[in-house]
Formats: sequence, structure tokens, C-alpha cells
Amino acid sequence: MTPVFDFSPAAVAAVAHADAARALQEDVGTGDLTAGLVDPGRRARARALAREAAVICGAPWVHAALQQVDPSLQIHWRVGEGQRCAADQVVLELEGSARALLTAERTVLNFLQLLSAVATKTNGYVQAVQGVPGNRAHIVDTRKTLPGLRLAQKYAVRTGGGTNHRIGLYDAVLIKENHIAAAGSITAVLQRAALVAPGAQFVEIEVETLAQLEEALNAGARMVLLDNMELPTLRQAVQINAGRAILEVSGGVNMATVRDIAATGVDRISIGALTKDVQAIDFSMRFSSDVT
Repeated sequence: MTPVFDFSPAAVAAVAHADAARALQEDVGTGDLTAGLVDPGRRARARALAREAAVICGAPWVHAALQQVDPSLQIHWRVGEGQRCAADQVVLELEGSARALLTAERTVLNFLQLLSAVATKTNGYVQAVQGVPGNRAHIVDTRKTLPGLRLAQKYAVRTGGGTNHRIGLYDAVLIKENHIAAAGSITAVLQRAALVAPGAQFVEIEVETLAQLEEALNAGARMVLLDNMELPTLRQAVQINAGRAILEVSGGVNMATVRDIAATGVDRISIGALTKDVQAIDFSMRFSSDVT
């Protein structure tokens, strides 16, 4: 069930470059009027601090933004990608043209605050289910992402220890209640999927009742999404399934419920909040005096 996008370093760098280019165009436009007040020959040092504990994420996007503003900027990470920092810890030190650092500042911090927030939230869920008796579940993301930044956010989920669901509508099939209604039945829609999308990374079907689960399994389903089921029903679903299909849970998942859900023995727990309901990590950048 590997997504079409493989998240290799080269592929991530290409995405980060494109994202940073859009972000800089949005922010800088025809030129940074305020940075123009600074002597073009002045050099400076800057430090980025995390104002709260976090899993750091976004280095490829930070590098892409800085290199597009000024390739000569020196970049020194004090907390590595995927590592946890403490509150008020310096995570990044920069040196070079004061103008370039000022121009890149907000774009750098925007990527850091968003992607570190996604990685931190994901890691919180991953850690929450560790050690739960009977747990085998992966924490999985969804397509509920910021438009234009899906791959960045899915990269952040991986950095936080989570697992990616499908990247988009093109790489895998997720049959939901409206698809079933339009096709006529669970059996009919699964048969249609086998004909229409033989090259899909996976075919998954959503069910809302145990009867629907049994129909899906009898129709050959190999991946089933259990939507908004209560814990006793989830336990029954695991027993009925008996290992025949990968079982994923969706709906009603939060920090108060995730451990109990994991204990039912399901394989995957998908959480839209990993990328949708994200509160940015608080970062700031502080400049010091000239270095020349």
C-alpha cells in the first residue's frame, strides 16, 4: 500500500522547492520594500527558537526558501529533522546577508510552524497508542489537508511517525457511502472497482454496520473502513473479519478515545485532525549584530 509519491529525498526537495517558490512569490512579489531599508552590504546572524516543545519538521522547505532568496546563506540546524526540541530552544542558526535573512524570515517560520505542528500532533497520537495491549494500529492521515500543501503535510505526518493514506483521488480507491448508493450495492461497487481501477494502490470500502462489513468481506474486500462505530461494535468487527481484510477506523478519534480504539485490534486509525485541525507551533527569529 505504498503511495504513488515515494517521499525520496530528491522528490521531497522538488516539492519543497515548488512550495517555497509559491510562498516567496506570495510574500515578496516584486520586492521586499522593508528589507530595502537595510544596507545591502550588511551581514547578520539569526536564530530561530521554538517557544514550545515540538517535533521539528520542515527542513527541506526551509532550505528551499533560503536558497531561493540567497544561495550563499549559511544554515546550521541545532535540532535535527524529526527530533524533539524543548521550549525556548534554538533549533536553527543562520548567517549571511541581513537583507536576505529578513526577506526569508516569515516564509521560513511559516513552513516550520505548520509542518512541525503536524509532526508534533501525529507523534502525540503515535506515542499515545504505544504499549496498549492488543494494539497493532498505524496512525494514518487523510486528504483533509491545506490546498496546495498536501505533500508537505503528508511528509510531516511521516516525520511524526504516522502513515500516509492515499495521496489523492488518482492513486487509490476509497469507496464511500455515496459511491455505494450510486453503484447500487457494496458487492456491485467492489466488482466495478476491480474492472475500472486494476492498477490502484489499494481498494478500500467504507461500511457503517456489521452487516455491511460481512457483505464487503463476502464480496472480496481486502481493506475496509469502519466508519463511526462504537467500541463494542469495533470489537465484533475484528472478530467477524478474522484477519481477512485490513481494518481501518475513522470518525470519533481523539486523544481521549484513541487508546481504546487501538485496543480493539484494528489495523489502522485514520485521523483528519492530524492535518486539518492544526495549531501552529510558536517559533520566532532573533537577529544579532553584524558579523562583518
